[in-house]
Amino acid sequence: MNGTMAASSHRIMLGPLVAAIDQGTSSTRFLVFNSKTAELLSHHQVEIKQSFPKEGWVEEDPKEILQSVYECMERTCEKLTQLNIDISNIKAIGVTNQRETTLVWDKETGEPLYNAIVWLDLRTQSTVERLINKTPGRNKNHLKHKTGLPISTYFSAVKLRWLMDNVDEVHQAVVSHRAMFGTVDSWLIWCLTGGKSGGVHCTDVTNASRTMLFNIHTMDWDPELCKYFGIPMEILPRVRSSSEIYGLMKSGALSGIPISGCLGDQSAALVGQMCFQDGQAKNTYGTGCFLLRNTGVKPVMSEHGLLTTVAYKLGRDKPACYALEGSVAIAGAVVRWLQDNLGIIGSSEELEKLAASVGTSYGCYFVPAFSGLYAPYWEPIAQWSNFGAFEPPCFLESFAKMANNSKELKQWEPVLNKNRTTALGAAMAAGAAEGVSVWSLNPEDLSEVTSEKFEPQINPEESEFRYARWKKAVEKSMNWETMEPVCNGNGETSIFSSVPLGFYIIGSMLMLIGAKYLTGHK
Repeated sequence: MNGTMAASSHRIMLGPLVAAIDQGTSSTRFLVFNSKTAELLSHHQVEIKQSFPKEGWVEEDPKEILQSVYECMERTCEKLTQLNIDISNIKAIGVTNQRETTLVWDKETGEPLYNAIVWLDLRTQSTVERLINKTPGRNKNHLKHKTGLPISTYFSAVKLRWLMDNVDEVHQAVVSHRAMFGTVDSWLIWCLTGGKSGGVHCTDVTNASRTMLFNIHTMDWDPELCKYFGIPMEILPRVRSSSEIYGLMKSGALSGIPISGCLGDQSAALVGQMCFQDGQAKNTYGTGCFLLRNTGVKPVMSEHGLLTTVAYKLGRDKPACYALEGSVAIAGAVVRWLQDNLGIIGSSEELEKLAASVGTSYGCYFVPAFSGLYAPYWEPIAQWSNFGAFEPPCFLESFAKMANNSKELKQWEPVLNKNRTTALGAAMAAGAAEGVSVWSLNPEDLSEVTSEKFEPQINPEESEFRYARWKKAVEKSMNWETMEPVCNGNGETSIFSSVPLGFYIIGSMLMLIGAKYLTGHK
């Protein structure tokens, strides 16, 4: 039953409603749930444009992000009204967001000082190298004992450092004490609660834990980390729990409703899947692919390249829970690349049909390292590699070492289901907040929530064989940028004399030929 039909048949019995803003890398959604059943009643979605000013750079317009939220709210309220659902029943709003994406704005004018630098942007590689070079032993894990993170282009601190070093407007605003830093959640909450007229400048522990400025043990900004990156602490948002009233909506049809939940998207999905016990895990496929395992109230440091991150803190007086995370930068994004850049498919559905028609990859692997390799390698200069057709990037290698110890692995969410579960987690946090209290986080109270069960389709031996081949393919994607091109007999550099570039061009041609062959033999 879809959301519209469900709303039509149950509207008389509806209890308190809770909404969620789901601001992702490629789109914004606003969703409204029944707090008693977790039923999705209505939603609206708007795509977000990305810009690529230079190779490896990825930016988004903060004003467009904010406007997309207002548009989604307005359209969803219109849909609810058409369904005879009273929007005054919405008792709280949660926020979930793409993590690490970095913004700086002027607190006096309310204007962004630069585009948002998206989490998978690679422009900070030289900044990262400079920082690693000044650590003892050039150790990228030098800060991990405090942050749970390696020094990487992925996290917010290096993006903020780049903005301060390279954007004069940002530098001047910092010097004149007008600058505010935040991830997407901070920008939205500040704007929605009043902006320059008293907006609340805050973030939650899950988003803060992705900046490299946050101490995951003290649960606050760390002066030594801020000094290490040269970041003035006055520009940072106040860190709050993931479930409390931060402020009230100041405009629109939902004016006066509390914003009372905030979680980074992967933490929100963990909550939405109700992975509240140590050992429970979830995997989400979106722009990237992220597997999180709840480790309880004590942070666990990985020896296999996983991140240690804050999973959630569901109340000011509640304990923080932690997670181990395996991160893959490019998952669903590669489908868009095949469609928009190579032009060999017209839609994601078409790719699914092509993949299903082949049956097997015949030992061919595609390593989509467009933004380098994340867990467990943290190798920024890896290049995408085409070793034939497709084996999807489903092998989160470090998690293979601990999978047998997990008590339960929640369903591996398909891309289309990801957004509902992520938004559901934010709604749950908002509805459960003190002062709202319309949502119970006890799994027994959500008896009407349904889920699907997925069973392995290949035997363990085949799985181990594919995993070994996958690791071999990944190894071949590394260090290509550091290889020197070879000159031809005339002393000139030929693109075909460079082994990496030769593979790149030949691989692309083979992919195109193969795709056309497949589409011609459906």
